[in-house]
Amino acid sequence: MRTIDITTSSPYQVIVGHGLLEDCGSYIKNSFINSRAETAAIITDDAVGPLYAGRVSASLEAQGFNTIVYMIPNGEASKRIQTYLGVLEFLAENHVTRTDFIIALGGGVVGDLAGFAAATYLRKIDFIQIPTTLLAQVDSSVGGKTGVDLDAGKNLVGAFYQPKLVICDLDALDTLPDAVFKAGCAEVIKYGVLGDERLFSHLSQNALNFDREYVVGRCIEMKRDIVVEDEFDTGLRQLLNLGHTLGHAAEKLSDFTLSHGEAVSIGMAAISKAGAANGICSVECAARIANVLKKFGLPTDCDYSIDELYEAMQSDKKRKGGDISLVIPKRIGNCEIKKMPLQTMRVFMGTGL
Repeated sequence: MRTIDITTSSPYQVIVGHGLLEDCGSYIKNSFINSRAETAAIITDDAVGPLYAGRVSASLEAQGFNTIVYMIPNGEASKRIQTYLGVLEFLAENHVTRTDFIIALGGGVVGDLAGFAAATYLRKIDFIQIPTTLLAQVDSSVGGKTGVDLDAGKNLVGAFYQPKLVICDLDALDTLPDAVFKAGCAEVIKYGVLGDERLFSHLSQNALNFDREYVVGRCIEMKRDIVVEDEFDTGLRQLLNLGHTLGHAAEKLSDFTLSHGEAVSIGMAAISKAGAANGICSVECAARIANVLKKFGLPTDCDYSIDELYEAMQSDKKRKGGDISLVIPKRIGNCEIKKMPLQTMRVFMGTGL
């Protein structure tokens, strides 16, 4: 087991290890949770809840907390205003107070939704992240981004709100469907491309048999370093969007039949190919990125035209006026943020398809 300190404006710890769910109540009791807290509201989904909600509730109740559970349908379609309102009504109906807290038990959708509810219910209450997917453990549970989707695009409504604790039980990854685990690997590969050639090489050599404790911990450390430097996403933190601009557009066009990880994989392959076509990275660099994605069984080809993707990109939250910022690999372990007009981006991205 290891503990990683996240020294944002509201500091917290990420605990990474095996068998943590059984002891989560004691970890939470000893965290930054309000000492007067009585009730833990567990927000989960109908895939994760039957597996782990009972175990988490039992551990919390052993520490003297009352527990209530609210279950949403699994999937991106639940990350909407209507579901968020349902969570708020549930909290109010159960008389959850400002000294109580929320637990987000599940993947990225649950974490983003429950975190946004925590940020806004009674003008904020504490929350804990217990991510059960690889993607959520290495990325979305750390950094304080919470929110929901609109018809126009992903994550267009939300708040920056840091959790009080993150508990990453690596054993939860054993129950993931293969497709969900592989989708999370896209975010893992992203971290190697962004800033750690050793991590990238480990992934390339071991593929799906990578060392989970090393890889999850290293990704969290990398995200910590970026988030601490740029908590509110005004500069350096934009690096974490590698593959996301085109990826979010493809995800939206597929009506979310493409998972987030699959879409990011397509976006990374396209942006690195565009980078090579425009002399920013080498052809070999782009090929290495595509090859490692393929080793993990992830898609690298896009089924949509640049015209369709460009239209979908218009609502990307990274757009500022007539400009948008793209994250482009220069070499493995080093990327740059390049701001360009939307029309220039359209031509640039077209060279990667």
